Amino acid sequence: MPLTYSSSSPVSTSAPALHRVTTIQRVAMVSVHTSPSATLGGQDAGGLNVYVRELGRQLARNGVAVDIFTRRSDPFVDDIVEIADGVRVIHITAGPAAQLPKDDLFAFLPEFATEMALFSLRTGLRYDVVHTHYWLSGWVGHLLKRYWNAPVVHMYHTLARLKNQVAGGQQMESPERLNTERRLLSLLDSIVAPNPDERADMVWRMGGRNARICVVPPGIDLDRFQPEQGETARVSLGLPNRPLVLFVGRVDAMKGIDTLLNGFADLYHREWDGAKPALVFVGGTLLRDGATARPGPDLLPVVERAAELGFSEALLLRGSEPQELLPRYYSACTVAAVPSRYESFGLVAVEAMACGLPVVASRAGGLKFTVEEGVSGLLVEPGSPVDLTDALQRVMTDRDLRASLQVGARQAAVRFSWQSITPAMLNLYERLAEGERDDLCCMNSVYAS
Repeated sequence: MPLTYSSSSPVSTSAPALHRVTTIQRVAMVSVHTSPSATLGGQDAGGLNVYVRELGRQLARNGVAVDIFTRRSDPFVDDIVEIADGVRVIHITAGPAAQLPKDDLFAFLPEFATEMALFSLRTGLRYDVVHTHYWLSGWVGHLLKRYWNAPVVHMYHTLARLKNQVAGGQQMESPERLNTERRLLSLLDSIVAPNPDERADMVWRMGGRNARICVVPPGIDLDRFQPEQGETARVSLGLPNRPLVLFVGRVDAMKGIDTLLNGFADLYHREWDGAKPALVFVGGTLLRDGATARPGPDLLPVVERAAELGFSEALLLRGSEPQELLPRYYSACTVAAVPSRYESFGLVAVEAMACGLPVVASRAGGLKFTVEEGVSGLLVEPGSPVDLTDALQRVMTDRDLRASLQVGARQAAVRFSWQSITPAMLNLYERLAEGERDDLCCMNSVYAS
């Protein structure tokens, strides 16, 4: 029985409540290195956090109890925190209760798995499926097989092999991660790939079993991410009345920050009939003292580079913002820039599209599947400031193109509604819980051909 789902749902501005009869009663999710309740835009807090939290919420809407296990990094946080009806975050003590670099966490994974098993014994809970996120959690899933008989499904979110291909000698992922990711392909019961290219890479270059790797992309909450009135959104956020380029994400070299700043500098210094554009930068740390805010250590290089390039007055730093505010930013701005060197999916691009905001993105990783060229946005060569500048200017100055992309963006985002994604994930869980381990392969029509 092929695991598929349809992308033919009618376009709408809201997603009705989804209720699906399922045999799955309780799911354990594992996100060792970062909590789904972490502030977005900070270190190690981005699309993975959103995905884990929102998938948990959607499963709970279908009657599935979800426990998300994460490492305790704060000694004062409660052991169990309910973040939504039916969704709990369980803080597991493994190593010191402090913020640690994620590369230092591997040694604590056996302790993490043991404490998870003890938690289930103390509470008398049994899980139908374990869903692990990121390579560290995948190894925990492997270790849990000593204690639990539940099948383990894993999502890498990013692959070290693909990151290293574009790292340019900087921020190279460790051999330990590379080797572990390859081993997990044969140790776990199923792997979820976010796009067809990564699935092919796992099969042909990493030696994964074709029948156990499924393509199920992340989902989008169309009730939250929908267009708002642009001027109202801009005024409420205190943004100036000028063309606005929006960037949302962590301050991470993999996000193409250098390309963004160089490309925007060229854009800013070109001739404009009216007001020059501004760059709205959502992400990173702002240190606040009352009404005054100054850039934190991660944002200081961005500020310094903007000064070198001569557009300090046009750099609007907003720091990390709650997800509830992001639709307002997407609605207030003219175009979203997603110049990443590598993205497994590109959640920001899809969120922007859902709000009717055209996207200019790198033709990299999952972005070339989520952003439809000329329909919902424009795709450019990764790492090319010139290409980025030209595409941004096209969207900002060609009103007909921009209007067409605004309509196409929302329609394209509907393909990734949780209405489509949740049934696909539940279908996979059910088949694993029933004992299926082969013929799980799924190539889904949600992606444009």
